Amino acid sequence: MGVITKKVVLRGEGLHKHYLTGKDLSVHVLRGIDIEVREGELLAIIGPSGSGKSTLLHLLGGLDRPTEGRVVVRESEISQLGEEELAVFRNQNLGFVFQFHHLMPEFTALENVAMPALIGGASMQDVASRATELLENVGVGDRLNHKPSELSGGEQQRVAFARALMNNPDLLLADEPSGNLDLENGMRLHDLLVEFSEKRGQTTVVATHNPDLIKKAHRVLQLVEGKLVTGVRSTL
Repeated sequence: MGVITKKVVLRGEGLHKHYLTGKDLSVHVLRGIDIEVREGELLAIIGPSGSGKSTLLHLLGGLDRPTEGRVVVRESEISQLGEEELAVFRNQNLGFVFQFHHLMPEFTALENVAMPALIGGASMQDVASRATELLENVGVGDRLNHKPSELSGGEQQRVAFARALMNNPDLLLADEPSGNLDLENGMRLHDLLVEFSEKRGQTTVVATHNPDLIKKAHRVLQLVEGKLVTGVRSTL
């Protein structure tokens, strides 16, 4: 697919993360992570529960800050941004999908998908057509006006996926996105991740232990004792 020749979207350099667990005690979760992700790549990060996959994704997405090291998205060193600047940057440049959909129950599927753009200052009139298109692209175009409680678990997660793409993010970060889905809906979501990567050039980093998604990723890195092991598998 030629990803290796494409521009670097994300760089993490020398990333360490310590958590205080008590008086003068700390846990060293990540130990000098170096990572690069290029345009259109679907990268899977694997490792057992508690290995630090979610911690790494949170650092890469600016949801947490590294104890040491830096994170650069395109040309912006997000680990140095202030809280308000970082919130704006996340909204405009990053998309997130988690194990649980985190949809707002009082809003329809269409309104939930449009929310990142609305938060950024756009009007519903301006963004309704894009939100509709995204819902159609993920296969729930007939559920625009349904609230989350009226959707199945698979439909809710596809709405969350569409919401993550609303602002055309440079980078999509997904943390166990199919972990709460049955086999069929999980595989459907995996196919969407691959489709948006290969046909639409969406750059994606996903933390997962799902064998189907690992198999479909372009590159796989494993977290072992707080470090990334390269060369686990790559189709680049």
